[in-house]
Amino acid sequence: MQNLPSMISDLALILGTAGLVTLIFKKLNQPIVLGYLVAGFLVGPKTSIFPTIVGAESIHLWAEIGVIFLLFALGLEFSFKKLFRVGGSASFTAILEISLMMVFGYTSGRLLGWSPMDSLFLGGILSISSTSIIIRTIEELGFKNLKFVGMVFGVLVIEDLVAVLLMVLLTTVALTRDFAGAEMLGAIVKLSFFLAIWFVAGIFMLPSFLKRTQKLLTEETVLVVAVGLCLLMVVFATTVGFSSALGAFIMGSILAETIEGERIHHLVAPIKNLFSAVFFISVGMLIDPHIIATYWKEVLILSAVVIVGKTFSVTLGSVLAGQTLKTAVQSGMSLAQIGEFSFIIATLGLNLKVISEKMYPLAVAVSVITAFTTPYMLRSSEKVYAFLEKILPAKVISVLDTYSVISFSMSGNKEWREQVRAYIVKVLLNSVVIVAIFLFMARVFLPFLLERQMEEGPAKLLSLSVTLILSAPFLWALAFGKTKQFEILMVEQGKGSHNYVFLVSRIMLAVGLLGAMVAQFVPLMWAVAITLWMVVVVGYVLSQRLRDIYQWFENRFLSNLHDDVRKKQARKSSRALAPWDAHITEFTVPAEGSYVGVPLHTLSIREKFGVTIALIERGRRRLTAPGRNECLMPFDQVHVIGTDDQLLKFKLFMESESPDISDAVKEENHSEYSLEQYLIGETSPYLDKTIRECGLRESTRGLVVGIERAGQRILNPDSMEVLRKGDLLWIVGDREKILQLE
Repeated sequence: MQNLPSMISDLALILGTAGLVTLIFKKLNQPIVLGYLVAGFLVGPKTSIFPTIVGAESIHLWAEIGVIFLLFALGLEFSFKKLFRVGGSASFTAILEISLMMVFGYTSGRLLGWSPMDSLFLGGILSISSTSIIIRTIEELGFKNLKFVGMVFGVLVIEDLVAVLLMVLLTTVALTRDFAGAEMLGAIVKLSFFLAIWFVAGIFMLPSFLKRTQKLLTEETVLVVAVGLCLLMVVFATTVGFSSALGAFIMGSILAETIEGERIHHLVAPIKNLFSAVFFISVGMLIDPHIIATYWKEVLILSAVVIVGKTFSVTLGSVLAGQTLKTAVQSGMSLAQIGEFSFIIATLGLNLKVISEKMYPLAVAVSVITAFTTPYMLRSSEKVYAFLEKILPAKVISVLDTYSVISFSMSGNKEWREQVRAYIVKVLLNSVVIVAIFLFMARVFLPFLLERQMEEGPAKLLSLSVTLILSAPFLWALAFGKTKQFEILMVEQGKGSHNYVFLVSRIMLAVGLLGAMVAQFVPLMWAVAITLWMVVVVGYVLSQRLRDIYQWFENRFLSNLHDDVRKKQARKSSRALAPWDAHITEFTVPAEGSYVGVPLHTLSIREKFGVTIALIERGRRRLTAPGRNECLMPFDQVHVIGTDDQLLKFKLFMESESPDISDAVKEENHSEYSLEQYLIGETSPYLDKTIRECGLRESTRGLVVGIERAGQRILNPDSMEVLRKGDLLWIVGDREKILQLE
């Protein structure tokens, strides 16, 4: 008999147990993610209640795949453009939170009598929230459409980016026993370069590629292409020194901007759900009752530090960033846990042999406890806000509201800053492209030629020539490219004479960058000569031609970036109406909704729920400010404005099988729709009339789909067909109304 691989038997055990436990948790109205943790504990090696898995390594491998798909799916919902729109509020909050938690963690470790290195790594472990746990919990509790969720996702993204730098910092400190600022700065530059080059390359290539191949893309090929691109980016990110999760997130963010983004998200969801379940089960398997029993005081203390510290730091950061107190409190109580990055940081310390072995199981124990408390923290966040609103002096509430309004107004009046930022971004992106071209040619293309036995001199000459040709349009844009809006603003602000400062500084940057890159291929004197020659060619001889080439590249890039068919998830958002809690969010009309096809005035949506439907997107059509006679149709994307409470009620209405609508509508929706017969007799009022004249469509809410006449059958008869005595009509419609025909 053929032996069954242990990986399959282990997977059967954990998924079977998880299925049973999660059904119980669902019955008890508890988050499923907690059921996964319990299932992992029951089948893990630390307990003997149930059969134990054999190959833990294969389970951990699948769990890592689960993290990849979780972050990939998050990127599909939280697009690259939205990542850059995260901006000040989320960035400031995340950096303040991580800084304070590093301090709280280090101080807690020292007070517990731990070594400085253990305490430092403890700060890192406690500072990063769990993206996986928060995403699953928010989805299960149905909070995705609430205002604070956009802020939470923004903080999570910044946290994950900072976590990469934090691991570099901790590694440097562990190896050198000193803070090395140069290494930290280098890591920041490397990460920024990595994000920028993939933003430019991805937006330039992938949307156009998927548009041109759209007719060839079935569901199967879309899934294969998307997963393949995701894993390729994971491999690349890992190769250059970043986490696999970051690579998956970046590719998801890029694909979210394509015409197939929503379709990819739908197809990837089942894979994400399966492997993320394995991930959470693997975390539950790490629960060690012996460690918890031995260090239960430390576990409780550190769990309290996480819950209280993160709630305080995120709330404080959100308020200082200009968010309302309600949003700040909800955001703070959402992020009060640790997760996958904490395990990675603990593993890093163990591999470097600079921390105690107890750190990892303690991190797992704290993660499990805070994962269990997260759903209850989220559910109680609004009650906590209501309590704070009662006990805080009215003057404090007024000051916070005023501060929020001022922050909102300042962010809205930023035309000058936006144009200056666009100008700077254009310079930086062109610099990144130039550097990427030179690095690729020097590190990949040149070694490739040398491996093919080409002599060093000709190989360098060919590599340098191709490099200069490819980079010339971007060198021209870096030195001389303009943004019209910025130039107009400069003149309007009376700063036209300062254009020379900008121009000279950009030319100097372009020349310096060119010289530094050319020096990688040739000696210094040759580099100077080639640089001067390129200045003449780029700045004078081929200036017009290079401008045209660059304009083509830029227009295609901007066209993909601002494509009208970009995905709804990329725009699913929290555009706030400060200082109120009202915001705009998006719902998809289900095909089975009993309100489908019913006019808006009949549904009385505004009167019943207090929300306003601002926009209906139907395929490529956009129905702005829809009228009272407009109907909701299957798969419409409905943009609705309201408060969190109003939107929650409207969400229940959208998801309900039998919404509370008028009796007439109920009668119409719940009536039996069937195929029935009707015979045209001598006394029939429809005798010798056309089908249209009979008004059967209106009276039966149906259609005449066939006529049997003298042994012949007429399928789908014309509306001008005259009905005769003895005709047997086949009508599809409301059964009761058909049977009531005279």
